[in-house]
Amino acid sequence: MGQYDLLKEDILRFSAFGAAALWEIPEARRVFDQFKQLLNDGLVRAAENRDGEWVVNSWVKEGILLGMRLGRLQESHVPLDGQERGFSFIDKDTYPLKSITLDNGVRIVPGGSAVRDGSYLAPSVVMMPPAYVNVGAYVDEGTMIDSHALVGSCAQVGKKVHLSAGVQVGGVLEPVGAMPVIIEDEVMVGGNCGIYEGTIVKERAVIGTGVILNGSTPVYDLALNAIYRKTAEAPLVIPAGAVVVAGSRKIKGDFASEHGLSIYTPVIIKYRDERTDSATALEEALR
Repeated sequence: MGQYDLLKEDILRFSAFGAAALWEIPEARRVFDQFKQLLNDGLVRAAENRDGEWVVNSWVKEGILLGMRLGRLQESHVPLDGQERGFSFIDKDTYPLKSITLDNGVRIVPGGSAVRDGSYLAPSVVMMPPAYVNVGAYVDEGTMIDSHALVGSCAQVGKKVHLSAGVQVGGVLEPVGAMPVIIEDEVMVGGNCGIYEGTIVKERAVIGTGVILNGSTPVYDLALNAIYRKTAEAPLVIPAGAVVVAGSRKIKGDFASEHGLSIYTPVIIKYRDERTDSATALEEALR
C-alpha cells in the first residue's frame, strides 16, 4: 500500500473536517474521487491478507466515511421500459450506482439488483436478482451472489465463493478499526445464512443452510473437540474446510431443565472430504 501513502495522508487529514467545512474545500472532493476510483478498481481494500493474516486498513474505511460527509442528497432515476423517470432513489451524490459495462466481465441478471459505487466486482462474478453489494465490498473472481443476497459494506469475498439465496453478509464500516466480514476462496454458504460482526470464514469451508455466525455465539467443533469464539483481541474464525451446521445446546438452570430449553449454536460436524466436494461442486457453465 506504500504507493498510496500520500492519498492516505490526505484522506486522514480531511476526515477531521465536518461536512459543512468539506463542502468549501474543492480538493477534498478531488481526493475522494481519486480514492473511490481505486476502490472501484479493487486496488485499495478495507482489509487485506498479509502473510496469512487479515489486516484492517482503517484509512480505507475513513475514506468511505469521508465520502458520506462530502455527499449531498441527490435524486436519481433509472429509466424503465422507455419511461423517462422510471425507478427513482435518493442517496448521497458521492455514492451513486456503480457504472458496470461489458468490459468488466460481470454478469448481473435482470431483476432488481444494485451495486453501489465504491465496491469491486471481479470478472466472472455473477449476480442473480435481486441482490445488493454495498460500498467498500470486494468480490473476487468466479463468485456467485444468489437471489436476495446481501454483501455488506467492506465485506471481503474470495474467489469461487457461492453465496446462496437469502445469504446476509454483514457490513462493518464502524468502528473504523473493526474487522469486516471475510469469506475466503471456495467457501460455500447455504441459503438463509447470516455472517456478521467481522467473522472470518477460512477457505473451502461449508456453511450449512440457516447457520448464523456472529460475535456472540460460540462455535463447537465436534471433529476436533474445540470451541471457537470472538474475543476482544480477535474475531470469530471458522477453520479452513470446516462443515458447519445449525445446532443447539442445553441451557443450564432448573427452569430451563424443567421446560427442556436449548439455545441455538453453530456446530462443526466434520471437515471437507470427497463426498463434501462432490455435493458442493460449482458448475462452471453458470459462470
